[in-house]
Amino acid sequence: MRCAIISDVHGNLDALEAVLEDAQGGQGVDQLWCLGDLVGYGPQPNECVALLRERGALCVAGNHDWAATGKMDTADFNPEAMEAALWTGTQLTAEHREYLNALPEQMQAGEESEFTLVHGSPREPVWEYLTHVSVARLNYDYFQTPYCLVGHTHVPLVFQRPTADERPPQYRTVVPVQDRVLTLGENRLIVNPGSVGQPRDGNPQAAYMLYESAAGTGSSGRRTGGTLTLRRVTYPIGSVQEKMRAAGLPQRLILRLTYGW
Repeated sequence: MRCAIISDVHGNLDALEAVLEDAQGGQGVDQLWCLGDLVGYGPQPNECVALLRERGALCVAGNHDWAATGKMDTADFNPEAMEAALWTGTQLTAEHREYLNALPEQMQAGEESEFTLVHGSPREPVWEYLTHVSVARLNYDYFQTPYCLVGHTHVPLVFQRPTADERPPQYRTVVPVQDRVLTLGENRLIVNPGSVGQPRDGNPQAAYMLYESAAGTGSSGRRTGGTLTLRRVTYPIGSVQEKMRAAGLPQRLILRLTYGW
């Protein structure tokens, strides 16, 4: 199985289309998994939701998805995020509002459900940020699959738990390198593919990951193996920024697309 893993599209249709085109190149993909925040910040929320539904994406809820529908309070959002969420809420069709409201907080995916999908963290699926290994290590008890996929921070990152026989046991943080293959094995992982629509790792190119499965089982008897590859894709940032200006979205959100922060 070959799967595209995306997160944090944030209403950026140009970036989403570029990522999907890149993922379909060569062998194509069998499934599309989305880790939340389909909308928010960007100028084309309805178009992004429609495209992901058309492609049959498996999606979980992000905080911006529920903020835009009123299901989540925006009191803890920064002013620009709150303004964008309120604007997005005025744009959503009734059908897309209902769809976003019904998104689950988490799900399992894969040929043998090897992956847990959440937006924030397995402990707090919609809101918690996993930015450091000290926080990530507290989350392994909250999912039972070999691997967990998260979004929310907009930064590609891999947290690795030591195996039972590793001495001394050491939790690790791995920063994925573009196009470098990460082989999955016995170590349980929490993986962030980065952001499609608003990267924040200093690289403005849209980010996503490709997963390719492999026929293998670990000591637990569950399927392990396969590979993850971080992909970065160029898209017409200036075109998106013009659409954001026309919509009256906050200037800070417009500028940060240029720099990937």
